[in-house]
Amino acid sequence: MARAFRLASLLRLRQVQQEQAASDLASANARARESAVRLGRARARLGAVDSEPTDATTLYAISAARASSRGMLAELEAVQQLHSADVDAAGAAYAEARSRSLGLEKLETRHVQTEHSADLAAQQAVVDEIATTTRPRPEETP
Repeated sequence: MARAFRLASLLRLRQVQQEQAASDLASANARARESAVRLGRARARLGAVDSEPTDATTLYAISAARASSRGMLAELEAVQQLHSADVDAAGAAYAEARSRSLGLEKLETRHVQTEHSADLAAQQAVVDEIATTTRPRPEETP
């Protein structure tokens, strides 16, 4: 019977941490994509505005709208940069969690291989023992 891998609970913990890090990375990527889409839509809408000032009041209104739009775009770009930084941080956390889990996975694989080899050796010893024992022949029994 094979011995259990003694670090199995630690391996499971590392795998859960890795799954959590992967989930965090996916969420960060989704937020970054959503932010990029919002920024692209805002730029498209602002680029599609056709403004022909007819008088000074209209010119002032267009100027104020453009200044406001510039501020809005700056905020959206700042949010986009924050989301990009979040993606980078989540990617680094995932890579770290993966590397911690990977070492234990390799140990577990080596353990399973060692146990399998030991089981095969034990089975072979039993087979060899059976093959080398002599049995009395039926005509020799009293």
